[in-house]
Amino acid sequence: MTLFGIDRLLADPDLRRPLEGRRVALVGHPASVTADLTHSIDALMTAGLNVTAAFGPQHGLRGDKQDNMVETADETDARLGIPVFSLYGEVRRPSGQMMSAADVFLFDLQDLGCRIYTFVTTLLYLLEAAAEAGKEVWVLDRPNPAGRPVEGTILEPGWESFVGAGPMPMRHGLTMGEMGQWFIEHFKLDVAYRVITMDGWSPDAAPGFGWPTERIWINPSPNAATLNMARAYAGTVMLEGTTLSEGRGTTRALELFAAPGLDARALQPEMERLAPHWLKGCALREIFIEPTFHKHARKLCSGLFIHAEGPAYNHHAFRPWRLQALAFKAIRNLSPDYDLWRDFPYEYEFDKLAIDVINGGSSLRAWVDDRAAEAGDLDGRAGPEEAAWLEAVRPHLLY
Repeated sequence: MTLFGIDRLLADPDLRRPLEGRRVALVGHPASVTADLTHSIDALMTAGLNVTAAFGPQHGLRGDKQDNMVETADETDARLGIPVFSLYGEVRRPSGQMMSAADVFLFDLQDLGCRIYTFVTTLLYLLEAAAEAGKEVWVLDRPNPAGRPVEGTILEPGWESFVGAGPMPMRHGLTMGEMGQWFIEHFKLDVAYRVITMDGWSPDAAPGFGWPTERIWINPSPNAATLNMARAYAGTVMLEGTTLSEGRGTTRALELFAAPGLDARALQPEMERLAPHWLKGCALREIFIEPTFHKHARKLCSGLFIHAEGPAYNHHAFRPWRLQALAFKAIRNLSPDYDLWRDFPYEYEFDKLAIDVINGGSSLRAWVDDRAAEAGDLDGRAGPEEAAWLEAVRPHLLY
């Protein structure tokens, strides 16, 4: 069985020895569990560590906050008797008071391998706060369920946000332990840092291709319900910046896209006409949904479901960011006046379109809206940037 960082820390007294006599805080969420499904905070306490505080990221330590931009308050855990600080409430960056609650901060968040998934930014903010406060950060490493493939344009200068921690592509291909190393190098952070690596994780191994299938998948956030979602997310997350439903209000959010009046039977052939090579590695299926809440609630929507699973799945051919961009392009071709881009404050960015915040610049939106632009134009922009990222992070790979 693949052992995650938390499992190795608990199994090896030598790894835990530097924590003896020190105050420890856990940054966790519902997927912060051991191989036997014990929550990390309980396991650490049982192991005799002095856990003095816990921190919850977006969606909360318990993962109970359903939608984006739903904040969590600080509290005292009634059962454990320790403070639980929210890193998605009044603050996103840990305050000095929060940092004074412990000496060592154990970061044990399951990520999805996507820049916009805010746990990436939470790690950066924790490292910066620890550098300022003279604290230590350990990442208890976990798999990148999307594996090693990299995709998307690099976030442009000036587009940094809570969903854009730094100049990286949408699908970054790293574990959180590796990402922490890149953050420290790129931002020149002077911080005590350690990664408790996994044992037995192979990012390219079948059948999980990033996720060890002998381990149970637990939602790291409410709508991250399946491995299929984790694989598709680097593309489907862009739907949050559009008027199309990403499936919130259904049982398979962020694995599909749909809207009232969308003609899926016309859409898929147009996608195949424009860039058939961008559709490889997955299967698309026509669907009908009626979301119970969120966009188009209680309205019949048609669309496509993305199956990055089963016999059709090819890990190295599947390109979710390009696939979703292609869907936008096909919609624009079929209906030039389609009201595609959703104008609302996204992750507290009030003066920029959500789709641009998500992509870290306006280039993807411009490509979709330019009737003369072709698939090769987007490839010509993204391809060199993907190659540059792969080269930049190569020294930080641990597996």
